[in-house]
Amino acid sequence: MLKEFKDFIMTGNVVEFAVAVIMAGAIGLVVTGFVNNIIMPVVGHFAGGIDFADKKMVLDEAVVDAAGKVTSPENAIMWGSWVNTIINLLIVGFVMFMIVKAYNKMKKPPEEAAPAGPSDNDLLMEIRDALKK
Repeated sequence: MLKEFKDFIMTGNVVEFAVAVIMAGAIGLVVTGFVNNIIMPVVGHFAGGIDFADKKMVLDEAVVDAAGKVTSPENAIMWGSWVNTIINLLIVGFVMFMIVKAYNKMKKPPEEAAPAGPSDNDLLMEIRDALKK
């Protein structure tokens, strides 16, 4: 059973899948940084200085006691963070599309079959007919 597991793990598909998962995680981190640090400040600038990451709809305010300690934290819907996540998804999808498109271009096109000529029997019949004449 251990040998079967080793054979399974060492197949190309499993190794390629593992590399793809690791690369997807790395691309996700790069895109998240790109969106949060480059795209969203530009969007916020053109939207009147808005920082979407901090946008939220407060459902329940935080409860603070007399000493200034928070006894019940704020309950809020963080819709700005969700907007950032949607932009991340769109960019990751576009990047993955471009990677797959480039990969498909690099793949060698399948070889076309040689044009079908006369079969051996056809050639032999032609030779026979020519010899008869």
